[in-house]
Amino acid sequence: MKLWQKGFKTNKKIERFTVGNDIMFDMQLAEYDVLGSIAHARMITSIGLLSKVELTKLEAELKKIYKQIKDGKFEIENGVEDVHSQIELMLTRSLGETGKKIHVGRSRNDQVLVDLKLFLRENIKHLSENVAQLFNLLIKQSTHYKDYLLPGYTHFQIAMPSSFGLWFGAYAESLVDDMEVLLAAYKVMNKNPLGSAAGYGSSFPLNRELTTKLLGFDSLNQNSVYAQMTRGKSEKITAQALSNIASTLAKLSYDVCMYMNQEFAFVSFPDELTTGSSIMPHKKNPDVFELIRARCNRIQSVPNELTLLTGNLPSGYHRDMQLTKEIIFPAITSLQECIAMAMLMLENISIKKNILADKKYDLLYSVEAVNQLVLQKIPFRDAYKKVGQTIAEGKFVRPKKINYKHLGSIGNLGSNEIQKQFNKVKAGFASSSSIKNLV
Repeated sequence: MKLWQKGFKTNKKIERFTVGNDIMFDMQLAEYDVLGSIAHARMITSIGLLSKVELTKLEAELKKIYKQIKDGKFEIENGVEDVHSQIELMLTRSLGETGKKIHVGRSRNDQVLVDLKLFLRENIKHLSENVAQLFNLLIKQSTHYKDYLLPGYTHFQIAMPSSFGLWFGAYAESLVDDMEVLLAAYKVMNKNPLGSAAGYGSSFPLNRELTTKLLGFDSLNQNSVYAQMTRGKSEKITAQALSNIASTLAKLSYDVCMYMNQEFAFVSFPDELTTGSSIMPHKKNPDVFELIRARCNRIQSVPNELTLLTGNLPSGYHRDMQLTKEIIFPAITSLQECIAMAMLMLENISIKKNILADKKYDLLYSVEAVNQLVLQKIPFRDAYKKVGQTIAEGKFVRPKKINYKHLGSIGNLGSNEIQKQFNKVKAGFASSSSIKNLV
């Protein structure tokens, strides 16, 4: 069944090529298509295109289909083009002429738009909850390991003293900014495109404000042409938000892989969380973090892939857009899996104590030595040269104490402020409306 079919058969090769992998990804949109259909049915009833009796029958059947989807019993039959066609076919089988009325006042483009917005909105919100769990773990570890000193590096050279408290906290604060972008994406997804039809509206007096309320959108895409233009753009905005989180995870993973190396040996993990070598019995490989890094680097390419797919298209719908689902859907799943695995590993991390006691790290304290001379009223540039001379002559002696008290340093992590910032962003997700009383 095809909603556009007009009595002729499509060449099988054309059909296979144009459908592609769409049915597999449509299964992930099925529940949202039902929700959109219920909202649409209530709306067209309100403007006199359906009777209340017909609405009651349609809603009852749509709720049955929704339950089938939730129970894993829904499928798109052979010969049926997409999820929209399948649901309309099931309604028509059950209700006859009444089932055929569900499509009045909307287009498949319309349906895909609202399905994607609902899908992306829910997945972004779920992702925000996963990010919050990772954030809380990073803050917890930052507090627990705040006194465990660590070499700081620039240019891969030892630079100044750092700490695992500062290190964990850095990635926690990175997630604050990542959540800001994720919230922005969520707000874009929370605008209702339903009612744009094929992109040019309808001569029926559609009540778009009603479907906006029923589907829990905060507002709607006002212009019908722009509503259609959000296809591809919505996926790309979501992808950019995913990319930022992925960037944070990839950088963290690189650090962990480096710190696990025997030349560093700053961190370790239980044997059961690492892998080995087929010929080297001593190996404990950081495969989880290497794969997180690889996956997250791949996710960072998704916005560019979507740009290449959609960037040179004019306004209006084009079949190119069908491919956005097979780019963005797996990226969402992969990022969620990476977050879960990163949490499992970081919950079980072991940190080496007294790393900086090793004399090879003495030069980390050169800046502290300069600062202590400055506090004795020696001009900074003169103090710098004096300490540099002692280093060149091999006579440098590290100061016995270091003094970091300013906000954001190893002596004052600012964790409470970072927590407040994160909570403020997270509250933006909770304040948004949601679907109520449709199923």
